[in-house]
Amino acid sequence: MEELEQLLDQTLNQDLIQIILSNSRDAKQAMKSKVRPVLLKGALLFQETLYRGNQVFHTNYTKEEMKAKILKDMSGLFGQAQLKSVSLEASVLVSKKGKVTVKKRRLSQQEGQKTGNAPLSRDLSHDRSKRYILQEGIPVDFLVGLGVQTPEGKIVRAKYDKFRQINRYLEFIEDVLDALPKDRCIRIIDFGCGKSYLTFAMYYYLHQLKKREIQVTGLDLKEEVIERCSLLAKSLHYDGLQFEKGDISTYQGEQKADMVVSLHACDTATDYALEKAVKWGAEVIMAVPCCQHEVNGQIYCDVLEPVLKYGVIKERMSALITDALRADFLEQKGYYTQILEFIDMEHTPKNLLIRAVKTKKMQPGKGKGTVSGDTKLQNIMEFLHIEPALQKLLKE
Repeated sequence: MEELEQLLDQTLNQDLIQIILSNSRDAKQAMKSKVRPVLLKGALLFQETLYRGNQVFHTNYTKEEMKAKILKDMSGLFGQAQLKSVSLEASVLVSKKGKVTVKKRRLSQQEGQKTGNAPLSRDLSHDRSKRYILQEGIPVDFLVGLGVQTPEGKIVRAKYDKFRQINRYLEFIEDVLDALPKDRCIRIIDFGCGKSYLTFAMYYYLHQLKKREIQVTGLDLKEEVIERCSLLAKSLHYDGLQFEKGDISTYQGEQKADMVVSLHACDTATDYALEKAVKWGAEVIMAVPCCQHEVNGQIYCDVLEPVLKYGVIKERMSALITDALRADFLEQKGYYTQILEFIDMEHTPKNLLIRAVKTKKMQPGKGKGTVSGDTKLQNIMEFLHIEPALQKLLKE
């Protein structure tokens, strides 16, 4: 760790852009950590953003405190770190046996200014505006093509919420990037792609920014949507992105997929997408469910009758129960699963994202002396008199 300690001594200052610790060995402790410098009452501190499950924790440290915490975390919790400052980029890998590999690259002054990281242009205030993956003022071809940006890079006012949503989505992908194949083409299926804002964003981020070889297929029932998206992909020379007309429930176009995405697929269409992802052994699943009607039509419980008699309450409870059970079923199939807030509730109530990453660890509730996860789920479903579609599909 001596070389890492020297690197931190050199870079934990006002010129630091950020440090990202990833490749967690214990997701229950933390999935990822981000560090950035902040100025509080004139003092330079370092703010850590720690991601644990669906929670995010912010803590400020002095330089020595931050250095000690990073060294401790890299000694056991995280296996990878990416560091960027105004004048330096570095990557750190720590093997399971504790071997540390540090690779550094000096940045020229021109490179630093090109990325907007020149010292005088940076804002270290605690409440600075959010640094998006795709930034306002820098034109991106697909955002211009979809009408989110002007050719000069300005965000169209009516599309600003969509711009925020796209960036939030890319952050979710960034968190699980290590779970995707690194030595071959990544195969991705996007079920119910619609107008494909997020499909194009995913392709641009993985292929253009991260330089990964990918093949993405967007599937939707609307022929005019498929034609429009296909023309845009062709005009942008997004050769690894294609669109097909088809139904999620009957789609048979793949034998294997590394990542399956389903955004606002209505009612049980989400279940068909999840079932296919499990069948293909997808490493990553990301689903934003919509219109969860099935459980709402089944749910009955004497104990809960005083609250279920209100239609809007019954509808919302049914939607939440549906998504929680979907996450549980994925866990039973060997996935580490989270339910995350996709965008603010003020924009849409359909704001939950189910993110699942395949793991070889023991399934929840399978330990010695515990009630099995299957039994617990069966108890819940019997209590509520429901039989969700995903349970039936996975059994088949």
